[in-house]
Amino acid sequence: MTGMTTVKADQLINQFLDHLWLERGTSQNTLTAYRSDLSGFANWLESKPLLLVTADHIQSYLQHRLQAGYNKRSQARCLSVLRRFYRYLLLQQLRQDDPTQHIAMPKLGRYLPRSLSEEQVEALLEAPDLSTLVGQRDKAMLELLYSSGLRVSELVGLTVHQLSLNQGALRVVGKGNKERLIPVGEEAQDWLESYLANARSHLVGGVSCEVLFPSTRGTAMTRQTFWHRVKKYAVLAGMGIEVSPHTLRHAFATHLLNHGANLRVVQMMLGHSDLSTTQIYTYVAQHRLQELYKEHHPRA
Repeated sequence: MTGMTTVKADQLINQFLDHLWLERGTSQNTLTAYRSDLSGFANWLESKPLLLVTADHIQSYLQHRLQAGYNKRSQARCLSVLRRFYRYLLLQQLRQDDPTQHIAMPKLGRYLPRSLSEEQVEALLEAPDLSTLVGQRDKAMLELLYSSGLRVSELVGLTVHQLSLNQGALRVVGKGNKERLIPVGEEAQDWLESYLANARSHLVGGVSCEVLFPSTRGTAMTRQTFWHRVKKYAVLAGMGIEVSPHTLRHAFATHLLNHGANLRVVQMMLGHSDLSTTQIYTYVAQHRLQELYKEHHPRA
């Protein structure tokens, strides 16, 4: 009985994830996170089928997670996944109700992403050793990342055909398979031209490879590898804080707004489907202005 219940749970979860991929183009990373949350819930239920879950079961599970040390943001994400899952089952007429309907989301404080000052970004961009092929590649990657605000998955997945130095633009396929055209700044263009002329062919080593920024093995670099590269350069730059590729994406958006960019333009460049997601950077910019005011104004 337990084995059959487990199979049934797996089938329902697979159907739901397939639906998200087919209908919404949900990224593989998001699908993996959803599977983890739903499988965790199914395992906690043990012999109770997912189709027979009540609101009390979900409340008890959230309480169990709270006692296990999960924070409010993690709780909210888990409940959001369960809500989407049961609304899908309702849509498919596999259930007659939504057990999550009357469960309130945890109240979260406003999350302000960590950003960097322009001086900190400059120090990070100067960290790679340009006497090496890897350093030239990494310099070009960092400059492009800060110039364009790409997601790290978009950056490491770029092919040479997506870049047009003549037009100074990138053609990027982001979340939900949505394509967007992003301008590339002159500084980033110069470093890309230098990298393509002097380093890339040596990194590829004569192997046919369309990846714009190959690893030392001539293959696509992983997100984790580039994250470790950024972490290394943050240490070399003496920044003293945790820095990731996403931190540069935050800096890109914040600095654009600080210099008067239109919020809609920033939304398009970041590839956000909802303007409210981009609006968080206006608060980051305001927060930074307040810090500068307190630091430099004689009567602050």
